[in-house]
Parts: sequence; C-alpha cells; structure tokens
Amino acid sequence: MKNRMFLYCFICFFSANCIISAQDSNNQLPLYDYTDLNFKNVDTIPDYESKTNKLKVSGIIYKNDGVTPAKDVILYVEQPDENGDFDLRETKEKRYVNHRGWIKTDADGRYTFYTFVPGNDRRFNQMQQLFPIVKEPSKDAYVVETFLFDEDPMLTKMCRKRMAKKGDLSRILKLKKENGILVAQRNIILKSDTEATK
Repeated sequence: MKNRMFLYCFICFFSANCIISAQDSNNQLPLYDYTDLNFKNVDTIPDYESKTNKLKVSGIIYKNDGVTPAKDVILYVEQPDENGDFDLRETKEKRYVNHRGWIKTDADGRYTFYTFVPGNDRRFNQMQQLFPIVKEPSKDAYVVETFLFDEDPMLTKMCRKRMAKKGDLSRILKLKKENGILVAQRNIILKSDTEATK
C-alpha cells in the first residue's frame, strides 16, 4: 500500500511537469510568446468572465534573500480549463495554451491575476494546478513550482507530507470567498543564479 501511494504521488508530480518540460524541450518557454511589452502588475486570463469559480491570485515576488521585493519580474501563468483539459490553440503554425497571462511586478514586487479554478484530469491523475514561469530582468526564464489547491481531492495526505519535507507547502493555495469571488495569496521567492540554472 505504501509503495502504491508513493507511485501515485510520483505520477502526480511527474505529470504536473510534463507539459512544461515538453514546451521547454526546444529552449522556447511559452513565456516568450508575447507581443505586448507593456505589461502591468495585474492581468486577466482569457474566459475569466464566463467561468463559475472565478479566482483572484495576488502576492509578492521576492529576490532570493526572501526579504527584498523583486521589481519588474515577469510572471507567466498558464492553466487547464475547469475540466482539467488544456485549451490548445494555433496561430502562425505555433500551438499555445489559451488560458494564459503575463504579469510584471511593480516597485513593491506585487502581482495580481484574475483567473478561474482549474479542474482535475482524472484520466491522467492530474491535480488542479496553475503553471508559472518567471523571468527576472536580464536573466533567463525558469519554471516555478506549480500552484496547487488546498481543497483538491487528489492532493492526498501523503503528497502533502512529501511536500512538507521539501518545505514547499506555500505553493498550496487556500481559497477564501470575498466580494463574490475566490481569493488566494501566493508569495514567490526567486531562485539564486545557481539554483535557476539547475
């Protein structure tokens, strides 16, 4: 039974990174797909208005000291829809995930984006997740641990214990209802130069 739970957790985390690894295989992260260089510290994911479980995620991105707010960091987020499927589109012979957005932190390192709660894809044991990538000024972009959801039935006690050992429980969003929408807080600490290149 222990081995089965370990295998289940491994599959969950492995599948969470498959999409990002596939996109990174040609050294072209989706973060670079933008055409607008005038980013703000607030953005809205496409289809937000039509979704039932509207969600606002806010936070501060800190430099790797964990204290100093990081200004002008681009945060790219993509996600599946409410059924756990990625809405793939194509333009100029390039495929992309429709539910995505770009945010640039302000002078205080703050960011906010409006989205919706993604679904699970139970066919592939996929947890509810938001997939972030960050890019600091004059540095290469890199993948950040996915945002998970506290009420996700697929986020088992065993998975939580493994994350607690690694010290990354802050990636689990705890949702509250405010003014008719769900809200969550998630601060991010940037990696050091050596960590980012691993």
